[in-house]
Amino acid sequence: MGQRRSTQRYVAVDKPKERAIVVRLHELAAAHPRYGYRRMTAMLRQEGWNVNSKRIYRLWRQEGLKVPQDKKRRTRLGNSENSCSRHAAGHMNHVWSYDFVMDQTVDDGRVKIMAILDEFTRECVSLLAARSIKGGDVVLELLRLFETRGMPDFLRSDNGPEFIAAAVRDFLKEEGVKPLLIEPGAPWENAYCESFNGRLRDKLLDRELFTTVHEAQVVLEEWRLDYNHRRPHGALGYMPPAVYAKTVLRGPSSGPADPAGGPVSNPPE
Repeated sequence: MGQRRSTQRYVAVDKPKERAIVVRLHELAAAHPRYGYRRMTAMLRQEGWNVNSKRIYRLWRQEGLKVPQDKKRRTRLGNSENSCSRHAAGHMNHVWSYDFVMDQTVDDGRVKIMAILDEFTRECVSLLAARSIKGGDVVLELLRLFETRGMPDFLRSDNGPEFIAAAVRDFLKEEGVKPLLIEPGAPWENAYCESFNGRLRDKLLDRELFTTVHEAQVVLEEWRLDYNHRRPHGALGYMPPAVYAKTVLRGPSSGPADPAGGPVSNPPE
């Protein structure tokens, strides 16, 4: 058959040195699951192993090691044209968003918190806390902000009864602010507010016990100022939102700055 005798008589011997390489290869693969055999070869050489890529590739396949497939993450944009992904803010006071967070005082009394954000600068322009917040209260708070900070072009929210109340709809129509109502049951369409609410709960509400609503109002306002002026924001190059706001131009509908929480002046062009 023309076959060499050595192919029938030779029995592979497990070399102790190669076994040590395999052990170390498994350790590196566990520590760096996204590394392939070429990078493993380089790392072994750095550690002083006298190996080449062909040898490591053979051991790599022999041990069944492989780089896991990179899973494609699904981005939820939502079906609504009012979502934050499809209708994104382009400048300061372009799109605001608001939502509610619930908490309680030590006597189990409810504390309702309305957070209002500027989606472009990521500033929290208001944290209103009360036992109850209805449509009329929303209008009064928006009117205060419009007079001190200026009016947004759009106001994004869910379909909560406070946001679709006739008083709120009539007020926004009179002021020329267009509401952006997200699809019911799709909170990711209001992602900026949802993300902020998570931080508010994690950093403050889960750590504080409020004895009265007034105490909650004071603590929330202090936290809002700290969030706007001192807390580095990853999406803004680790600049605080109020500092970032000073580096961008205001939108065409912007008015005077909020002396408590907003930027103080327009930067020069």
